[in-house]
Amino acid sequence: MDAFTTNLEKYAELVIRIGVNLQKGQDLMIESPMESLELTRLIVKKAYEAGASFVQVHWQDDLITRSRFEYAVDEAIDYYPDWYTSMLERFVENGGALLNIKVPDPDLYKGIDASMISRASKAAATARKTYQQYVRTSKFSWCLIKAPTQAWASKVFADFPEEQRMDAMWDAIFRMNRIYEEDPVAAWRIHIKQLQRMREVLNAKKYTALQYRAPGTNLRIELPEGHIWLGGDKGNEQGIRFVANMPTEEVFTMPKKTGVNGTVACTKPLNVNGAIVDKFSFVFENGRVIDYTAEVGYEHLESLMNMDAGSRYLGEVALVPVDSPISNMNRIFYNTGIDENASCHLALGSCYPINIANGAKLSKEELDERGGNTSLIHVDFMMGSADLEIDGVLSNGDVEPVFRKGNWALLF
Repeated sequence: MDAFTTNLEKYAELVIRIGVNLQKGQDLMIESPMESLELTRLIVKKAYEAGASFVQVHWQDDLITRSRFEYAVDEAIDYYPDWYTSMLERFVENGGALLNIKVPDPDLYKGIDASMISRASKAAATARKTYQQYVRTSKFSWCLIKAPTQAWASKVFADFPEEQRMDAMWDAIFRMNRIYEEDPVAAWRIHIKQLQRMREVLNAKKYTALQYRAPGTNLRIELPEGHIWLGGDKGNEQGIRFVANMPTEEVFTMPKKTGVNGTVACTKPLNVNGAIVDKFSFVFENGRVIDYTAEVGYEHLESLMNMDAGSRYLGEVALVPVDSPISNMNRIFYNTGIDENASCHLALGSCYPINIANGAKLSKEELDERGGNTSLIHVDFMMGSADLEIDGVLSNGDVEPVFRKGNWALLF
């Protein structure tokens, strides 16, 4: 077996044992791009070896996805099938686990009207509302992973000769997922414990607010009473631990919906539903975005801002040091699941109810009373840099450093 095949098999083993942490007798659904056939076959093999009862693969293709916006009748853009959402909900309710190889082409919708993408995204989000609630409350085990496609590799490694780009992308994915370690599963267990230690320290602090300073950023974010920092792995409804995003380097919590004030500038491009938004900034007042700018993709940002009543409020605040594995690669991946783990970031839209005490059991109204935001969207954007400073405000009013020069100032 050559080195690449060995590493690919180690990757498949990792996502089954640590990512979804598949249990004997469990069903697994895999959403995979057609270009990831070899990896998907290995994952299916590892799933059955782990005791899966049934593995269903849903194949995806960017050109097929784009064809809807090029050729479908206009009224079809606002349609999303009920039968598909019913299938997803039933799958979760029957104890299944989901693995998504999520690697959209960053330029997938280049030339497509932003309003069409927004309409389709809203229709899907509305139809999948119950399923997304299952996701955000960790009712079941789910995991997002990455695998190269030619279009994505060509975007990220455009400075490489074309014939070297896929190999470069595989190398990056193997490195950020610790596949080159002798035992990646053991390496991940150590990594998860480190993230657990970070969240334990932050939870003990019980900060009432975080204050951010950087070029273009002067922001205060209040944290609700009872907020919980998470990071690394989490438990589903049955208590099974899983890792929702691989790679992951973040610890995150819930901001108070109406407690965000000031300005924030992005530090990396954002892929919004297959369209790039870059060099953008927000102005917040009492939690709501009251002004925004973007030098690239303004129309896509505008569509996002107007998705629903909650899309202009924050739902997540996440901390990632600049001295971390992905950040140290010094490359933009145009994939939020990776770029967010190279930078401190915030998320517009819905919070994760699990980021507050007993949040998974709260109604929408109760969550709102506790300071949580609800929305059809949850879109992370990166705002960390080597210039970022963050202070934590303690319950007695004292202020202490949390980040300095983009890295942790707290001791773990």
